[in-house]
Amino acid sequence: MVTEAIEKQTMSKVKVRLIPFLLILYFFCLLDRVNVGYAALTMNADLGISAAEYGLVAGIFFIGYFLFEVPSNIIMTKVGARKWIGRILITWGLVSALCGCIQTATHLYIIRFLLGVMEAGFYPGVMLYMTYWFPAKDRAKVVTLFMLALPLSAVIGAPLSGLILDHVHAFGLQSWRWLFLLEGLPTFFAGIITWFILPNKPSDAKWLAKDEANWLEQTIEEEHAMVAKKHKQSKWKALTGGTVWLLAIIYFSKTCAFYGVSFFAPTLIKHLTVGLSNFEIGVFNAVPLIIASFFMIFWSRHSDKTGERYLHVATSVFLCGIGVIGLGFTSSPVMAFIFLTVVFCGAYSIYGAFWAMTSMIFSGEFAAIAMAAINSIANLGGFVGPVGIGALRAATGSNQYGFYLIAGFLIASTLITLGLKQVNQRKEIPVESKI
Repeated sequence: MVTEAIEKQTMSKVKVRLIPFLLILYFFCLLDRVNVGYAALTMNADLGISAAEYGLVAGIFFIGYFLFEVPSNIIMTKVGARKWIGRILITWGLVSALCGCIQTATHLYIIRFLLGVMEAGFYPGVMLYMTYWFPAKDRAKVVTLFMLALPLSAVIGAPLSGLILDHVHAFGLQSWRWLFLLEGLPTFFAGIITWFILPNKPSDAKWLAKDEANWLEQTIEEEHAMVAKKHKQSKWKALTGGTVWLLAIIYFSKTCAFYGVSFFAPTLIKHLTVGLSNFEIGVFNAVPLIIASFFMIFWSRHSDKTGERYLHVATSVFLCGIGVIGLGFTSSPVMAFIFLTVVFCGAYSIYGAFWAMTSMIFSGEFAAIAMAAINSIANLGGFVGPVGIGALRAATGSNQYGFYLIAGFLIASTLITLGLKQVNQRKEIPVESKI
């Protein structure tokens, strides 16, 4: 009973202190990463950027991200989350704001690549950081709470971006320049705050009593030891093992769909509707994400409650694929709204079960490398998706074939996930959770 009381009290403190703060940081991350999609509504015409060039602008971010993801996570294990996550925020905030100073598409290629370099390691770093603070039975639910930044970035960020584009023209600067400046600088200040207040581990948290910190660290260490015992691990295997690559392919397909659709959704909506303002386009795009956020919460809670991960991931990926196929052939605003909702429900709902599944296979420093490798490889989907759609759109005059390409990745990943279930189900550590 004493242990149960300590667990309840400790986890309540940890959730209240960490999740809202990390969620806000990820909100800034998403805002700075995808605001180029809204800037494109006026920026592309001002700079003479073609559909193919814009696809490269949107996607080149992920090349920088890919190259520096694994080194970033390794460094975080050496210097601590407080300093490293703070550094990431400070540098990417500054680079994001610099997007408002570009004069040509080439300038934008360079700045977007640098933005990926500076942001590399944030997301997998936070996923790793959570394994220091939350037992396995809570991770899908906790990851989902963190991922609420996704719909928030749409609910707040999309209309906000539209308002800036419609109304902010001070000092003779185009509104899309103000968009980058006003949405980039808050990240810089958030990084400074992070540097001073984010604890590296439970024993560093002044808001935890000694017995609470000891219980939490002991619980996490025991779980990591169990994972290491079940799954033989090495640093080399964390980078080259077949499971890592299969997980990366699954996450790659989701990333292709999410960013491919997200970057082109504003222009797609503008094409299918007549007379909507930039603000109204932002609202149109935000509503499917709001719906998806509720489905994400339900799906992660169901995954934690049942302790099942693979079928939850497979269902999410398949659902996303159905939505992308639908977007490929629709010419109706109503059907576009429905299929956008289906795409985002699938893309959002994968997060909790996927990272909970991954943390059941890798632990400790191996988890740092494996999670970074998976996220790094998978984020190339953020390059392939927009660039593929942009190139095929330039060649055919339609988004259709680009969406079908992405749907093919998603269907293949559904089958891979089901195959992984058969291979790894005997190795899984049972997860019991009471919701």
